[in-house]
Amino acid sequence: MIPRLVALCLGALLVTACQRNDLKDPPVDLGDFALGLNIVVADHVRKVPISREASVEEWEAVMKKAVDDRFGRYEGTKLYNLGISVDGYALAPPGIPVVAAPKSVVAVTANIWDDAAGKKLNAAGEKMTVFESLNGASIVGSGYTMSKEEQMEALAYNTAKRVEGWLLEHPEWFGLPPLPPKAAPMGGKDK
Repeated sequence: MIPRLVALCLGALLVTACQRNDLKDPPVDLGDFALGLNIVVADHVRKVPISREASVEEWEAVMKKAVDDRFGRYEGTKLYNLGISVDGYALAPPGIPVVAAPKSVVAVTANIWDDAAGKKLNAAGEKMTVFESLNGASIVGSGYTMSKEEQMEALAYNTAKRVEGWLLEHPEWFGLPPLPPKAAPMGGKDK
């Protein structure tokens, strides 16, 4: 039993290490985007009771680093300011492997501003709930296989990637043509 658990944990660590390889790839096209201000606040963050404890300062630091790592790669000609509020979190504590393997999650609100125009581009904050990546570690329970800091780094990485996906849905903000309208589903309504 113990050798199997060790092998599973080692496999989980390898999968976790591989998940961040996309930062080595060239960034996706975001037109004239260059990161201006990187504002992260967590002063009103709420912790789910079963969670490991993390401070406001820890959340702000880890999220800022993830935003810098992802968006600092862009070399556009215009500055855009990103603001992220960390609203809530649950960092999985150790549980009973496989049977009760709690998952880590963070809830954030994202906003973007055109720096030169001094105006916010999104009408309302974009609320996102971001979970840890599914891998071998999450099957056993990341509370067993990862430290609190590793869980926070993984959630911050996933959050920055999710924010990037949201920005890609709005190419017109960055001097690119808008996305074509989504095609209506084929066929009529079910009767």
